[in-house]
Amino acid sequence: MGFFDTILFPFIWFNSAILVGLEWLLTRAGMSDTSGWTWVLAIIGLVIALRALLTPLMIRQIKSQRRLQMVQPELMKIQKKYKGKKDQASQKAFQEETFGLYKEAGANPFGACLPILIQMPFFFALFRLLNTAKAVSEGRAEPLGLFNHELASKMANSDIFGANLTSTFLHDQDASAKILSLVLIIVMSVTQFITSHQLMRQNMSPEALNSPMARQQQMLIYILPVVFAVTGVNFPVALLIYWTVSNFWTMGQQFFVIRNMPAPGSPAEEKYRARMAKRGKEAVGIQLKNPNMLNERTATEEAAEGVQRSGQRVQPKSKKRAKRR
Repeated sequence: MGFFDTILFPFIWFNSAILVGLEWLLTRAGMSDTSGWTWVLAIIGLVIALRALLTPLMIRQIKSQRRLQMVQPELMKIQKKYKGKKDQASQKAFQEETFGLYKEAGANPFGACLPILIQMPFFFALFRLLNTAKAVSEGRAEPLGLFNHELASKMANSDIFGANLTSTFLHDQDASAKILSLVLIIVMSVTQFITSHQLMRQNMSPEALNSPMARQQQMLIYILPVVFAVTGVNFPVALLIYWTVSNFWTMGQQFFVIRNMPAPGSPAEEKYRARMAKRGKEAVGIQLKNPNMLNERTATEEAAEGVQRSGQRVQPKSKKRAKRR
């Protein structure tokens, strides 16, 4: 077992256990153990199982992103305050104020990346399983996880629409494999673009869209589909199916979230409030960790500005004293 397989060991066992278990259930239900569609349904089941396990993390990510967008005006004030100041003391103060704001709001700026990062080991583990299935079936490689020689042979000899599940666009000459791989790569790239585009255009406030983070995300909208298209030519058909199904899950999940839990100040929130008003219901949104935080910060800033205009020194206040006032 190589170094890469050692790192992926638990993820390989998880993926292989789900695939083998679903293949066993499907064949007992009457499907052929040599049919490619049996393995396709097993792959779809793997996507559902993995994404269902990540649901609690996804909910936390949604709440964190909403809180992050709610404090976007305050964040822009901090950025404006330290704009053009490159000295070490100013940079340190900027970081302290920024992360202090995140902590006070209960928001995590890196929360959006966490679900993707967690999914990557499972993706690489599945790539190893599918990429070595043919070699295992021919006795040129050792079995991985629960994918023994018999199961690897079934996978390697299975096909859909005339394309072998272990074939790739770049390394196989079979026309059916190339056509199916190309279709899956296009669908995969388009669904990724739609998912990113609806998130930016429907679920972000004007203030959030003008932030540096949003501008970077806008670049990723166009870069990521290209990256997927370039790398997808090296992936087996079965892995392209996994990725495409996962994209459809993300797109549907995001549509549900945007419709029912829109970001504050976004076009989606206006539509949500209009629907709730039409039904005679009150719109419910995600609250900040400290609901009075924004009002307290605004009152403190106004008081500080008033004192500075009067020429008096601003006296520091504890949080308890500020709340009593």
